Amino acid sequence: MGRADAQRSRQREARREQGRGGRIRRLFTWRKLLGTLFVFCLLAMGGFYAVYLLVPVPSANAEAELQSNVYRYSDGSILARTGKINRSIVGLDKIPDPVEKAFVAAENKTFYEDSGVDLKGTARGVVNTITGKGKQGGSTITQQYVKNYYLDQSQTVTRKLKELVISLKVDQRKSKEEILAGYLNTSYYGRGAYGIQAASQAYYGVDAGKLTVEQGAYLAALLQAPSQYDWTSASPSGRKLVTQRWNYVLDNMVEERWLDPAERAGMDFPVPQSPRPAPGMEGQTGYLVAAANQELIRQGVAEEDITAGGWTITLHVDKKRQKELVEAVDKQLESRLDRDGDEVDAAVQAGATSVDPKTGHVVALYGGVGATEHWTSNATRRDYQPASTFKPLVFAAALENRSRTQDGRRIGVNTVYDGTSRRPVRGGDTYFAPQNEDDRSYGPVTVQRAMNKSVNSVFAQMIVDVGPAEVKKTALALGMRDVDGFVESPAMSLGTMNASTWDMAGVYATLDNHGKRVTPSIVKSAEHRDRTAEPADPIGPQVVSRQTADTVTSVLTGVVRNGSGQAASTSAYQAAGKTGTSENNKSAWFAGYTPELTTVVALFGEDAEKGTQTTLTGTADMGRANGGGFPARIWADYTLDALGGGSDARFDLDVTEIGDGGPQPSTSPSESASPSASPSDEPDEPTTSPSSSAPVSTPSTQPPTSSPPTPAQPPSSSPSSSPDPGGSGDPGTDPGTDVGLTDDKASRP
Repeated sequence: MGRADAQRSRQREARREQGRGGRIRRLFTWRKLLGTLFVFCLLAMGGFYAVYLLVPVPSANAEAELQSNVYRYSDGSILARTGKINRSIVGLDKIPDPVEKAFVAAENKTFYEDSGVDLKGTARGVVNTITGKGKQGGSTITQQYVKNYYLDQSQTVTRKLKELVISLKVDQRKSKEEILAGYLNTSYYGRGAYGIQAASQAYYGVDAGKLTVEQGAYLAALLQAPSQYDWTSASPSGRKLVTQRWNYVLDNMVEERWLDPAERAGMDFPVPQSPRPAPGMEGQTGYLVAAANQELIRQGVAEEDITAGGWTITLHVDKKRQKELVEAVDKQLESRLDRDGDEVDAAVQAGATSVDPKTGHVVALYGGVGATEHWTSNATRRDYQPASTFKPLVFAAALENRSRTQDGRRIGVNTVYDGTSRRPVRGGDTYFAPQNEDDRSYGPVTVQRAMNKSVNSVFAQMIVDVGPAEVKKTALALGMRDVDGFVESPAMSLGTMNASTWDMAGVYATLDNHGKRVTPSIVKSAEHRDRTAEPADPIGPQVVSRQTADTVTSVLTGVVRNGSGQAASTSAYQAAGKTGTSENNKSAWFAGYTPELTTVVALFGEDAEKGTQTTLTGTADMGRANGGGFPARIWADYTLDALGGGSDARFDLDVTEIGDGGPQPSTSPSESASPSASPSDEPDEPTTSPSSSAPVSTPSTQPPTSSPPTPAQPPSSSPSSSPDPGGSGDPGTDPGTDVGLTDDKASRP
C-alpha cells in the first residue's frame, strides 16, 4: 500500500504541474507576445510622430549665445577679457571639393545618401547619456550641424531627441550642400576658431580656398578632439592619435574614390603653424589665460564651452607677486641679453612657476618674453630635461624605501659613497659610468656633500641601490608626470626625462609641505551664468612620510648654504633648493623653496624657427649658463620681493633619517636647517681614507666638523657675487654646474 500511495501522489503532482504549465502557455502564447510587441511599436511610432509634429525647427542661436570671458587676479581686479567670435562664413564654392570630401570621409561617409540621422548612433548616445558614460560619437553631419547651429552642447536625453527630430526636418528642407556648408562654418576647430575659414588661418595661415587635401584632412581629423589634436600642444599620444585619424580620413577618401591611390601614397602629414594669440594677450596675460583654460579643460569643461564665453574666471595669481616675478627676470636676465645681436642670447627662453606650498595655489607664473611673441609657455612646456633637480627625488626614494647600499648600509644623510667620476655603478643590469661636472672626482663623499656639489656618480649608484622602478614610483607620487622618456634606468638619476617648471614646482612644494601631495592650481573659481566649475583640491594625501620629506629639505638647505645654490643664500629668509643643468647645457634650473613659497625657475635654449633645442653656453657672454647662475639669481631676486623683503619663518623639520654612513650630527634638525648654522653639514674631506678610485664599503666614523656660524649675505644682482655661471670657478667651491650625462663621455658644447 505504501508504494501505491506514493505513486498516486506523484501522479497528482504531475497533473498539477501540467495544469500550471498549461495556464502559463495559455497566458504567454507567441500570438499574444507578437501582438503586444506590435502594439508597443505602434505606440512608440505614434509618440515619435507626435514629437515630430510638436518640435519645430528653432532659430539659429550660435552667434547670439557667444559672450566674452572675464579673467581676474586673486584680488578681483581684471586681468583680461576674451571671447570675440573668430568666424568668417564662406560658401562651398570657396572651398576646394577634395577638402569638402575630406570632412565627409572623416565624419559621415553616407552623408550624400542618408536621411540626416543615424538611429543606431543616436540610440547609443541616449543610452550612454542615461548611464552617465558621457559623449559618444556616431552622429551624422546633419545632426552635428543641428547641434551646433540650432541647439547647444548639453548632454541630455531631451536634447538628443530634439536633435533627431530637427535633423530629419532639416534634411527634408535643405539641400546637402547647404547642410555641409553650415556644418563647416559652425564647427569648432580649437585655437578659438569657429568655421573652416578661421581654422584655415589659425592652423595654416591661408584662406580656406587655398587649403590642400592634406591640410583639409588634418582640419577634418581635428574636429574629433580640437584640444587633444592640436599638433603644437599635443602630447606624444595625442600626436599619434591625430596622425592615425588623418590617415583614416585619407584612406576613406580613397575607398570612396574621392582620392587617387597614387596621390594618396605620396602625401605627408601637414604640420600646422604655431598658434597666434588673440589681441590683448600680450606679455604674461596670454600665458596666464592659457594656463587657466587648460586647468578647466582638465577638470572636464569642454574647450568649446570656454571659447563660447560667458565665464568669470578668477585666478589664484597674486597681482603683486606676478609683477615681481616679471621684474626679477627682466633685471637678472633680460637686461643682460643682446637678443638682436647675439645668436645665443636670441635663443634663451625663461620660465617659472611659483606656488604656495600650504595651499597649492599658483601665485605667479612666467611664460616667456610675451605670449604674442613666443606663444609656447615656458612655465608649462614639458619638452626639456629637469637634470639634477631630480636628484633629491632619488634620495627621497632611498629614504622612503629604507634602502641600503650594495654592502648593506642604510642610506641617509651621512652615508658615504664613492664620488669618483666615471665610476661604473655596481649592481645594475646595464653598464653606466657617468662623468661628474668638469670630470672632477670627489673620492669618498657623504650624501649631503654629494647633493651640495651635485655629484653624478653618487646618485647614479644610489638609484641602483634603491631600484629605478621604486625611484620612478616615488617621483610620480611626488607629482612628476609619466611622460615619454621616463625610462627606468640608472641614467634616470640625472633627470633625463622631460618636465615643466609647473611639474617641478608641485614636486618641491610637496617636499615643502612635509610630504603631502601638492598639485599646482591656478583657478580659484570659474562661474558661468548657468553652471559653476568646482576646482579640485590642490592638497592631496601623504605621498611620502614626513621624515622623508623633511630630511630631503634639510639636505637641500645645505645646497643653498654651501653648494651649487649659493646665489640664493641670504640671511633674509631660510631656503632649500637644488640646481640642475641638462646635457649640452640645453636647460638650466633652480628649484627652491622657503617655508612659505616654492618657486622653480628654468632657462631653455630654443631655436624657435627650427623648433629645435640649442645650447645655453655663451648666454650673456658668461660661459656655461648653469642652474646656479641666472635661474638661482632670478629665484633669489623674486623670492626676496615676494616675501616682502624677507621672512622669519623657519622650516619645522622632523629629521631622523641619518643613515648608516656616520653618526648623527650634533645639531638639532632646526639648527641644521637654519641659515646661520655652519656652512657645511659634513667635513670638506671625508674622515676615511680609502683610495679615491675604489668603492667605499665602510662608513665614516668621525663626527662632522663645524665652523663658527657666519651670517649669510643677501643675494646680489651682480653676476660676480654668485657662483661662476661659466663653471670656471675655484674647484674647491665647485659652482655646481651639474650637467646630466647619459653616458660615460664628457658632454661639452
